[in-house]
Amino acid sequence: MDDGQIVQLYFDRDERALSLTAKKYGAYCYAVAFGILNSEEDSKESVNDTYLEAWNRIPPHKPNILKIFLGRLTRCISIDKWRKKTAGKRGGGEIHEVLDELSECVSASGNPASETEKKLLDETVNSFVKGLKSTEQKVFLCRYWYAQPIKQIAAENSFSESKVKTMLMRTRQKLQEILKKEGLL
Repeated sequence: MDDGQIVQLYFDRDERALSLTAKKYGAYCYAVAFGILNSEEDSKESVNDTYLEAWNRIPPHKPNILKIFLGRLTRCISIDKWRKKTAGKRGGGEIHEVLDELSECVSASGNPASETEKKLLDETVNSFVKGLKSTEQKVFLCRYWYAQPIKQIAAENSFSESKVKTMLMRTRQKLQEILKKEGLL
């Protein structure tokens, strides 16, 4: 069944939408969650929460690309779960490093003041990522979307870890320059 038909099942409030979503995108959502949480149990819980959130958001929202919609939900839910789990202590793991690395590219508060600024920030970052060379884009997304360890990114791309770190640093610097130019920093 294609994504449009699955989304229509959500609009029809047909519970088959959930099982079809799990069948088609369950492994993808789990990979996103596990990259952030590094825990099988927490990742499964995040994926289940993703299905519930999708059920609650569709309708009224009608996602253009279901996979991206579910990935974003899973990512947000997993980061929230990770923050709650590590509140009050400096948690280890890849997600902490990822958020630290990106903190230099985001506003000092990490929380833009208005919805307009948030939308502009989203649009600017999305445009930036789309404009990257294929290899830079892949490395950037593996690190900052999927929270993959540098060692894994290096191995999957036949790069040294040093090359991955340098590529990420330069990409973050480019992003920071663009955000400053747009007045978002």
